[in-house]
Amino acid sequence: MATDYDSPRKNSDDGDDDSIEELKSRRSDSKGGNVDVDEFEAAEGLELPGADLSGEELTVPVMPKQENEFTCASCFMVYHRSRLAGEDKQGRPICRDCAGTG
Repeated sequence: MATDYDSPRKNSDDGDDDSIEELKSRRSDSKGGNVDVDEFEAAEGLELPGADLSGEELTVPVMPKQENEFTCASCFMVYHRSRLAGEDKQGRPICRDCAGTG
């Protein structure tokens, strides 16, 4: 039997017969919880780029480059050997990201 997918579908067990007035009242009720936030208080914890960080201490342990790592000659990031794409024209190691082999 063929089905006409363009015809409007009516489902008798559909319980979503809410009136427009009910839907509008629900929407206005949900807006009642707005909180007035002071913009200056909200931005107080925000740190802008270029801020003075001279008083900050390094809290991450820094380890020297391991035997199975290399430094990319293009981006100067330290990667595991599995990210090695090859070497540049001068014979320096290049990561996959810089070589475009992703």
